[in-house]
Amino acid sequence: MAKEAAEAPQTFIRAVSQTVDVPDALRAARAIYTVARGSSDAAANVLSYEMMARLGVPVTSLPPSVFSIGAGVDVSGQAGLIISQSGGSDDLVLSAKGMRARGATVAAITNVEGSPVEGGADVTIPIAAGPERAVPATKTVIGAIGAGMALLKALDPTYADACTRAADGFAALDGTQHPRAAEMSAALLRSQHVYVVGRGTGYGAAIEAALKIKETCALHAEAYSASEVLHGPLQLTTKPLLVLMLDIEADEVQPSLDLAEARFTEAGSTVIRLRPSDMCDIAMPAPAAAAALLYALYPVIQSVALSLGFDPDAPDKLAKVTRTT
Repeated sequence: MAKEAAEAPQTFIRAVSQTVDVPDALRAARAIYTVARGSSDAAANVLSYEMMARLGVPVTSLPPSVFSIGAGVDVSGQAGLIISQSGGSDDLVLSAKGMRARGATVAAITNVEGSPVEGGADVTIPIAAGPERAVPATKTVIGAIGAGMALLKALDPTYADACTRAADGFAALDGTQHPRAAEMSAALLRSQHVYVVGRGTGYGAAIEAALKIKETCALHAEAYSASEVLHGPLQLTTKPLLVLMLDIEADEVQPSLDLAEARFTEAGSTVIRLRPSDMCDIAMPAPAAAAALLYALYPVIQSVALSLGFDPDAPDKLAKVTRTT
């Protein structure tokens, strides 16, 4: 996991810099439906915010079971985006084939060339991360975000400058440790309950970070939008709670993050707020900023797992490829 997480910047740079040829039907789609599970679904969440902002069309998630155990839905004239690191999960293969059969143009982001998911898609955007052997995905998650940005660049050529800035930012990040890494590790080691909070693309990063904490450290962790967490979930501050706040530094998310930070701090929670600028002076577009925060967190989570006596490369209840229906 440590080695693969360290390879994430170069993986991202390759993925975001690639040229993608897309069919006209994909450009004309009036909605995009993402289908993914686990870490890939977190990457899809990150990408959905930026795609909606840039393309002006709805981008939302469909559960794979709509196509894998159900009869599917009419998606004629729309687009499907399947994200699967292995490209081999049966439900995602059935989703790719089912969406095409019901009229969608399907794009697939995968890390395995010639995978079954790729065979069911109209166009593939490779992550090209190389083999990933640790069960917890790291470089393929960050690479999937880069690949999705390359797809967005193909759909909106004006996005090319954003992709260039993202690549430059990750080149500057390569090999950099977050200055509060030791503080975060110590806080996680003391914790029994963790909230990971973000807004916009930072929410997708929060989903992924919470998942990694659960699967490698066996700690209870939940992800929330900075807005949603101030409703019922705020009541859990009556118990000791660590809040990791993922700030993508977009102007529009600052008020909600500031409010959430103030409320949690007032309630006595430990709050650690992370920003890409803690590690890099280059202002990156929102999806890259979310990916940068994951790059900062993966080594921290890996070290905490080791300190707790777990093997982060091979959690004993999990497998690298999860076969679901």
